[in-house]
Amino acid sequence: MKKIEIVGYQRANLGRTESQAIRAEGNVPCVLYGGAEQVHFTVPGILFRPLLFTPDVFDITLNIEGDEYRAVLQATQFHPVSDALIHADFLQVTDKPVSVAVPVRLLGTAPGVQKGGKLVTRIRKLRVRGPIDSIPEYIDVDVSKLDLGKVVRVGEIKVDGIEVLEQAANPVAGIEIPRALRGTVAK
Repeated sequence: MKKIEIVGYQRANLGRTESQAIRAEGNVPCVLYGGAEQVHFTVPGILFRPLLFTPDVFDITLNIEGDEYRAVLQATQFHPVSDALIHADFLQVTDKPVSVAVPVRLLGTAPGVQKGGKLVTRIRKLRVRGPIDSIPEYIDVDVSKLDLGKVVRVGEIKVDGIEVLEQAANPVAGIEIPRALRGTVAK
């Protein structure tokens, strides 16, 4: 997992009016939960850019006025019109397992692609649960054995130390048969 540090500031007042004033200053109201108590704080909106616009999963160190917490980004809310970030939820990392979505990375060259097929990714991220230190940066999926019309399913993926939460029958990636080859390929 990649690591990043975010610096935030305690919130004194809670509520809609205060949150709107925080957003007007270019900050994002946030909450950290999962520990002994909830922590309400604000973070400059620009600090979310490396977190939101990447498929990677981050182990975040929150520095809130000198107090440090280890967390993962759990949920975000965006404005429906302007698409600006308006709220973020962080889950404090403890000794309990965490659930996160880890990006899938396809490895190898599929024989079906060399025969004229198209490699299609059905699931870009897999939900997994486990200790934070066991969660990988990527889940590697080998597609070097995929022929025309074949798929790799979630149940075929094995990752040590973590549990995959997706349905085992869901396809992760497959080789689509192009229209020109459909009549010639035996199924």
